[in-house]
Amino acid sequence: MGTITATRLSWSVKGHRLLDSIDMAARDGRTVGLLGPNGSGKSTLLRLLAGLRRPDAGTVHYDDTGLHELHRRVLARRLAVVEQDVSAHHHVTVRQVVELGRTPFRGRFDSLTEHDRRIVDAALERTDLTGKQQRSWSTLSGGEKQRTQLARALAQEPREILLDEPTNHLDIRHQLELLDLLTTLDVTCVVALHDLNLAARYCDHVVVLDHGQVAAAGTPEAVLAPDLIRSVYGVDVLVDREHTTGALRITYLAATATRPVRLSTQATSTCAPTG
Repeated sequence: MGTITATRLSWSVKGHRLLDSIDMAARDGRTVGLLGPNGSGKSTLLRLLAGLRRPDAGTVHYDDTGLHELHRRVLARRLAVVEQDVSAHHHVTVRQVVELGRTPFRGRFDSLTEHDRRIVDAALERTDLTGKQQRSWSTLSGGEKQRTQLARALAQEPREILLDEPTNHLDIRHQLELLDLLTTLDVTCVVALHDLNLAARYCDHVVVLDHGQVAAAGTPEAVLAPDLIRSVYGVDVLVDREHTTGALRITYLAATATRPVRLSTQATSTCAPTG
């Protein structure tokens, strides 16, 4: 397991600041949820953390090493990324997509070893895809493609994993199975989510983004309060506990008349898990 730390991270497009001085840290083995409305900067932040974009300012570290000091193969052996919309060649099978997760551990022309095949088998089993491994990618549903990409990520045996809306396209059962799986892995997860109830149930720590800034960060219990949700999402809510499980529960009541451009209170800027 490892730690991902972002310090004063900013990124702009054509002079428009999309992320502004983001400080956050995802500690060993913790699940950190990135929350916020569409356009708040969740996907952009994940791409900066993954090294897919270079920030205008600020740094990203994996443990004590700067992201851009890490060789691409070294990074690929520790970090897996699951994006929202990933295309693949129409003629590849589910198994072939998952086998791509072993690429960082092989020479350019090396065949899969027996060890590689066992890891791929395990990844397929953990994502409920063993029976579909010979299916063509082009025939899969959106949810099956999402699970295939997760299986590919698991085949990398990562120390850290970044996931952008991984529950999109999944039915309720597979949403719960996916998040149950993530919380049992010995990896550090940073996951962008829309569903506040899923975030409250599965995340050790949450970071709420609003207009490219950290509006609040902390445990779900500390952060997901009615005032914060009203300010960021423009929705009135009831926050209580589910009677059977005791889990934090957010009930949406009504959209507010207007949504403020920014929070009026000082934003909390660190997301290092506590406890």
